Amino acid sequence: MCLALPVKVMELGAGDTAIVDLGGVRKEISLALLDDVSVGDYVILHAGFALSALDQEEAEKTLALFAQMQQAGPAAP
Repeated sequence: MCLALPVKVMELGAGDTAIVDLGGVRKEISLALLDDVSVGDYVILHAGFALSALDQEEAEKTLALFAQMQQAGPAAP
């Protein structure tokens, strides 16, 4: 199973890199697959690469769902 997460671009780095916020953790990722990414944009992150841009409203809804799942805890067997 693959999981891609919405992350917010916090800083643009050298070359095709950026620093993103991943649940309070800052991580350097590659923007090599995208054009025209700016600070404040949301992107879909998978395996260290930004795959596509995502609008802020959709990103925030998805992040809220992940937070709800985390608060609910593990599913019963």
